[in-house]
Amino acid sequence: MHSLKLDDMLHMTETPLFWVGTFTVASLSLWVLHRLLQGFRIWVLGNGQLLSPKLGKWAVVTGATDGIGKVYAEKLAGKGFAMMLISRSQDKLDDVARQLEEQYKVETKTIAVDFGLSDIYPKIEAGLAGLEIGVLVNNVGISYPYPEYFLHIPDLDNFITNMINVNMTSVCQVRVLSFLEQSKGVVLNISSASGMYPFPLLTVYSSSKAFVDFFSRGLQEEYKAKGIIVQSVLPFFVATKMTRIKKPTLDKPTPERYVAAELNTIGLQGQTNGYFPHAVMGWLTTVLVPINLVIYFGARMNRAQRTGYLKRRKLRELANQSNGKSDRLKSE
Repeated sequence: MHSLKLDDMLHMTETPLFWVGTFTVASLSLWVLHRLLQGFRIWVLGNGQLLSPKLGKWAVVTGATDGIGKVYAEKLAGKGFAMMLISRSQDKLDDVARQLEEQYKVETKTIAVDFGLSDIYPKIEAGLAGLEIGVLVNNVGISYPYPEYFLHIPDLDNFITNMINVNMTSVCQVRVLSFLEQSKGVVLNISSASGMYPFPLLTVYSSSKAFVDFFSRGLQEEYKAKGIIVQSVLPFFVATKMTRIKKPTLDKPTPERYVAAELNTIGLQGQTNGYFPHAVMGWLTTVLVPINLVIYFGARMNRAQRTGYLKRRKLRELANQSNGKSDRLKSE
């Protein structure tokens, strides 16, 4: 009797469980298919045709004389944009402008300013006045000279002010109001993968890049209905002067490879790592791996880099002292 009741209960639950299982498998399959198609659309087909002077004759790039910024300027000039280059060194700006004019036959203008200062924006605004701007790349940025504990950073007050001015204020202050009049335009704000989670011993830099990411995503929601694209770009390591990586690898690409890939994501991702291997790394570190482990291993890596840097600096100091003593002895 009891066995019959149990059999009846099992039989009654078989059909609902079957449909729940079927629905779960079907939903999971559709989600996986959607993600695969989305990935194919972004990383294989891309959206490179979006960027053209139809958005506006001029493209503006800050931090345009080295690394990623210089390559953005080259790629945009290659698409036919006239280029407004903004950076600190007039000599470097002139070199890049001359190269773009000769290679891509485009018009160029330059503005030399130090983004570490706060009184530069009237000069930038005057330089941009009257230009039909289609693309703005807020790329200028600084990092630490080496990983360091917050309270041990040399000249901490000036370091904080400079980091805020260059990495954060610049993104808020270099504005293109003509985008609103045109109801079109693209803003690329270059953040960093270190802004996706705390990065100990680079804490101020990481926090400043988290601000850039949040600011960009908020602006995208505010202005997307007006036809303006604001994209937050979060690269991992790229082989540039700032990262001090000399030999590119698959996961540490050249600026040329990185920027070429990133430009294809515009209009497809509001927040992007810009390059497929970096997107995989971003997924692993934000979805698969617990955040506490990401923070732990980031701190461990930076402590090792700090130790190596301080050892090398100590050896250089000893070598300089030894050379100084030798020179004195020779002079005697």
